Amino acid sequence: MGMNLGIIGAGAIGNVHADTATRAGIPIAGVWDVNPAKGAAFSKKHGTARACASVKELLAMKEVDAVVVAVPNIDHAQVACEALEAGKTVFLEKPMALNVAECDKIISVLERTKGRLQMGFVSRSTPASRNVKHFIDAGTFGNIYHMKCSLYRRRGVPGLGGWFTTKAMSGGGPLIDLGVHVIDLSLFLAGNATPQRVSGVTYANFGRRMKDYVYTNMWAGPPKFEGVCDVEDHATALVRCAGGLTIEVNVTWAMNVDDKQMANGITVFGDKGGCFFPIFGKQFTIATEAGGKVADLTPEFASSNVEHDAWDEQYRMFKALAEHGTPAHADAAAGRRVQSVLDGIYRSSAEGREVEI
Repeated sequence: MGMNLGIIGAGAIGNVHADTATRAGIPIAGVWDVNPAKGAAFSKKHGTARACASVKELLAMKEVDAVVVAVPNIDHAQVACEALEAGKTVFLEKPMALNVAECDKIISVLERTKGRLQMGFVSRSTPASRNVKHFIDAGTFGNIYHMKCSLYRRRGVPGLGGWFTTKAMSGGGPLIDLGVHVIDLSLFLAGNATPQRVSGVTYANFGRRMKDYVYTNMWAGPPKFEGVCDVEDHATALVRCAGGLTIEVNVTWAMNVDDKQMANGITVFGDKGGCFFPIFGKQFTIATEAGGKVADLTPEFASSNVEHDAWDEQYRMFKALAEHGTPAHADAAAGRRVQSVLDGIYRSSAEGREVEI
């Protein structure tokens, strides 16, 4: 008997989950959203059996085996814990929570209930990421000593004045929104490296100007100039890991640089090989050596839709986790590990010094 899915949060990311579940042949049995009209529209669009009036109602549905938690960051910990208590397999969207303390609450409930949880770290499962991981594990890169990860947007502050830019609800700006992806992927590629110390700085130069912020588009809803923007719009950091690995992190929501000229992706530095790859790209080249000469290796991998492939791989593993208890695509320990880096960068910036993680 296959699993039936409940989706908590009918926003943009909830709809991506629904589309992916449909491609995977997973029935969507229920949905809830804080806005009942959105929940009803979602139900109609995706053929969901029930638009629930509360999270509690959805979690009480016996036919729901697994749930997606796709609500604002402030609610991640509470909803994930409630779902685990209800015996559901949980797909928890990134970030895991607002801070490490909340991650620990989730892990405590997970262990006590002997539950199952998968983190939404989709960048791990793109074709490029999976291929780079394959060559790293095969020894092609040798010892990886440094990684550089970057995600830049020229004018990409989401829903200015809404929950994304309200620290109490989101936990931060592009660092917790975008940085979470590249930090997790870097640690994952390096064999789940253990971060130990971090030196970071965050900047707030654009969004906090509110009405003076110039933008070309506004995803996550129109600007609410009467709202709040108390988060950063740029973060940079150096993370030191056990064994000597260092990871450089650069993320922005807004900047006065042409983002088309900036390298968005991961650069891997190894003593036998290295490469830069765009996470959602279709090709990369490994710079290495052969026969006493420098050489390039360009792996071939076919993908007609990179984004679908990445999401479908996540769901393949989530389905296996829910039905058979096989390892999660990214587990709770990975979610906490990334959160510890995020917390460290924010603390380092506030204190103006390198801090222990």
